This record gives sequence, structure tokens and C-alpha cells, in this order.
Amino acid sequence: MESLFSTAAQNSKPLADRLRPETLADFVGQDQAVGPGSPLRRMIERDTLQSVLFYGPPGTGKTTLAHIIAHSTGARFEAINAVSSGVPELRKLIARAQASLDSGLGRTIVFIDEMHRFNKAQQDVLLPYVENGTIILIGATAENPFFEINSPLLSRMKVIRLEKLGPPQLLKILQRAVADKENGFGGSFTADQEALQVIAQFSAGDARGALNILEQAEFMLPEEGERRLTLDVLRQVLGNAMQRYDKQGDQHYDIVSAFIKSMRGSDADAALHYLARMLEGGEDVRFIARRILICAAEDVGLADPRAIEVAAACAQAADFVGLPEAQLPLAEAVLYIANAPKSNSACMGIERARKDVRTKDCGTVPPHLRDASYGGAAKLGHGIDYKYPHNFSGGWVRQQYLPDALLGAQYYVPSGHGEDKGRRKS
Repeated sequence: MESLFSTAAQNSKPLADRLRPETLADFVGQDQAVGPGSPLRRMIERDTLQSVLFYGPPGTGKTTLAHIIAHSTGARFEAINAVSSGVPELRKLIARAQASLDSGLGRTIVFIDEMHRFNKAQQDVLLPYVENGTIILIGATAENPFFEINSPLLSRMKVIRLEKLGPPQLLKILQRAVADKENGFGGSFTADQEALQVIAQFSAGDARGALNILEQAEFMLPEEGERRLTLDVLRQVLGNAMQRYDKQGDQHYDIVSAFIKSMRGSDADAALHYLARMLEGGEDVRFIARRILICAAEDVGLADPRAIEVAAACAQAADFVGLPEAQLPLAEAVLYIANAPKSNSACMGIERARKDVRTKDCGTVPPHLRDASYGGAAKLGHGIDYKYPHNFSGGWVRQQYLPDALLGAQYYVPSGHGEDKGRRKS
């Protein structure tokens, strides 16, 4: 088995790299994806891995899981990064994998980090070798795979979604880093619990980011005398962005919650106040824009369908111009949403529909709605008696759309607010 990472001196590596666990027992978080009894965990423990794609935000454990697999599999293991590799490297890698199979040395697991960076042609090179079993492919991406990975290749991989880590999980990782004598700081300094909690909150689910902050903070400590990581030391590292997590100041999640509830409650002044606190606290512009977009869809909805257009346009503009000018489109979107009529009919409607899909036998698609575009469909009764609405007055005709098992179900309930008057035909 080949090592995933270089064997260079441990001390020259970043803290996050040194602390990568080599076994599932040391892996923190992602219980749903890799917890006891999960399919992925069983495959790793039994060394029966199939092609998988790890999808999730940065710092959630995608590369770490590949690292664990590299240390636990009996198969050959090779790793490349899509940023710095192309078709020639892929063909050489596949040739080695084929040679290993032919010589009886077994199959090869190939880990491709940043897999979304491969274009369609590069991804197509992998397809036949994943399909015939020459390689077992592990991909990692922070981008939505259903947009970035070719459908034929994606259909041959199991998508494993990894979520952002919570503050308690990040706190556990930070405490381990402080105490670990082999790969961490070995207790060479003490850390106040509240300082570690601030790092855990500030890192927003990113374990690598949390460890990088801890490493920078350790560098700020004196070489001699008392070496203690406090909030004061942390302020030197985080600067103004510290204020939203300071025990004596703003709390990140409380501010975000108040921001959304102020827009939902149509209090424009309060919404601008909390926007200002996030901006002054160094909050990421994209994070703020995402919250605004969600509020436009969830709380304004059909009462004013233009709200989501304004929110999307302002988000794009803010990202394009950057701070400090980004505050202007963000403020415009916030004020539009705060002053717009409110309706959560879309939010409640999709929740009701998904609940039925999860909990009921919803039946089959009515025959007249089924695909009739292929030869022989009519013999199966597909598409027969379908009424094309445009052939009727007003572009509407009464006919059944829901499956028989759901007849009478009502998911969309118009709020009557703003433009959300409902368009349901009687």
C-alpha cells in the first residue's frame, strides 16, 4: 500500500496535516456518513470499498477519510490533485492499476482531490476503468457534484455528503491538538476553555481552519514564562472579527438569528442594525448573502416573487465588488425583504409534500401523464387521454395530476398576503 502523504519531517507540516487521524476510531464527527453501522464504515472496516465521492464544505474530513482508507486498505493506493494533474497523469495511473491487476497484485484505489476541477474530457477518461473495476475511485469535492461531475461517472459512485462540524466537535479536535505529544503541541502551553470555544465558533464548521487559528495563536505566545492562550491573545490573531464571538460581545449565531427574524418581522431598522454588526465583525459577505437569499425564499416567497430576484442580484453584486462597497447591495436586499409582504406558503408546501413522500405510499404516476415519447408507449397505455392545456380556453382544462393515492392532497395553501393569492383552478 502506498502512502497518501509525503514522509517529510512531521514538524515541517501544518498542524492540521500532522493531526490527521489514521483510524476511524480517531475520526471526529460525520456520524451519519461514517458512524458505527453506516455502509461506508462497514466498507472501510471490511476493505470492500466501492467507488465513492465525498462531498462537503472545506475542513469537514474529505481528505482525512481518504487518508484513513489509505492506512486501512490492502489495495494499492494512489492520490492525485485535479488542480495539478491532467489526462497524461491519469493514463499513467490507470496503466499502473491495470498492470497491478494483470500481475495479481490486486486492485488500485485512486483518490482524486478537488475532482470538480477536472473537465468533462478528463472525467470521461476515468469512466470505463471505474465501470470495469480496474480502479476504485474516491473523489472529493466542495462543489455540488450533480452540477460538476459528469452524470455517467456520478452514477457509478456513491455520493457521501459531509456536513460542517459543530462547535463541540471542533472543540474536541482543538483540545486534542493542545495535548497531543506526538503530533500536536504536547501540552507546551495551556488554553483557556473560552478561548478554544471562540475558535470553535469562529471556524464555522471548518476543522482545518480551526487548527490553523490555533497554530497562529500558539506562535503569538512568549517563548519563555507563562504560555497561556487567552481571549486577549486570540484578539491579536483574529482582530476585529473577534468581536462577534467575544464572551463580552456579540455571539455569532445570536446575531444571525436576530438578523433573519428582523427581516421576517418587517423591522427594517433592526435588520440594518444586525447587518452592520455582522459587517463590523468581519462576517463573510457570501455567508450574509446566503442568509438573505434564504429569507427571501422562505419568508417573502410568493407574496412578492421579485424579492428572491433582488436578493440574488444583490448577492452577485456584493460578491463582485467586494467590501466595503458590498455593504450597499446587501443593505438594499435587506431593506427590500424587510419591507416586502410575507408568505411562507412555498416553505410549508414543500415540507408537506416531502413529508408525504417520506411517510406514505404515494402510488404511481397516472397513466395519461407518463412519458409517451418512445415506441410502444401507447401499447402500455402511456399518454392516452392526456389533455394538452393549450388546446383549451384559457390554457387550462380539468384533469388528474396527482397519483390516485394522493387525490385531494393540498400542499400549497395561499397566504393571501401580497401577490400570494393562489392560482388554483376551481
